[in-house]
Amino acid sequence: MAEVKDFVLAEISSIIEQRNDELVECEYVKEKGQNYLRIYVDRENGIDMDEIASLSELISAKLDELTPDPFPDPYVLELSSPGVERPIKTKKDWEKALNSYIHVGLYQKLEDEKEFEGTLKSFNAEEIELEVKIKTRRKQLTIPRKLIANIRFAIEF
Repeated sequence: MAEVKDFVLAEISSIIEQRNDELVECEYVKEKGQNYLRIYVDRENGIDMDEIASLSELISAKLDELTPDPFPDPYVLELSSPGVERPIKTKKDWEKALNSYIHVGLYQKLEDEKEFEGTLKSFNAEEIELEVKIKTRRKQLTIPRKLIANIRFAIEF
């Protein structure tokens, strides 16, 4: 599955870049017997459904032209925006997340919790500093990056 994804990315990246869109994530997975090629794209100020539909048509046409066909089985192409609570993956995502409200899921408990939400105050290759609110007070929490299972933008209520 990884080879298919890598091959597809090499073929479609230029289409995405030419439109000034950002490739957020691509996955080729099998769910309930059906293969899916999911491509998540965004733009600096967000991307709307018409833009996603237009990009989907371009990518679908490109994939149909590929010889030999990289897909061993039938698949469903899905293009979408990653949404407001998009994952933090790239260097650009991390920079955008600085001083933003985020959600962090951990592989193991830290201070008796496996999930935290708060403001990302700093980050480096080893750890992040998260300001969390506990009842009425704020606390700085240092989280080793190796403990982070997932991290994404969040909406503060």
